[in-house]
Amino acid sequence: MTIDLAAIEATRARIREQHLRPAADRPASTARGLHHTALISSDVEATVAFYQGVLGFPLTELIDNRDYPGSSHFFFDIGNSNLLAFFDFPGLDVGPYAEVLGGLHHVAISVEPERWEALVARLTEAGVDHVVHSGVSVYFRDPDGARIELIADPLGEMYGEHVL
Repeated sequence: MTIDLAAIEATRARIREQHLRPAADRPASTARGLHHTALISSDVEATVAFYQGVLGFPLTELIDNRDYPGSSHFFFDIGNSNLLAFFDFPGLDVGPYAEVLGGLHHVAISVEPERWEALVARLTEAGVDHVVHSGVSVYFRDPDGARIELIADPLGEMYGEHVL
């Protein structure tokens, strides 16, 4: 398969021209923020041990999932009034995690730079395979294979570029 990079950049330029507005000219969003992102857990205790024990995201609630009998819906505090949530589905074979077109690629969570270094060390100590990128991002997979990124850039920035 050959990729026409010039055509891709021309398409990006057209989209920027047609849709991207300077911050001062953009209307306010109709949303107030991301309430939670929900992922699937095959093992509640392993998920809690990883997200709370290794990453330091406190478990904030564990309730019944109203959509599936016996299922749990549980939440972790990822800062700034944002939550990372999980569902488990006991007795239901949901299969392994897969990155598919239209599915989740990764969840990027902003952390303070001084905490980022400590979290990378904790991943190493816990034996979690990870890749550091650009000195501010670390990518790894959770116990069920979901790709997670911890990024030391502030919210609204990515690798020194303002994206908000």
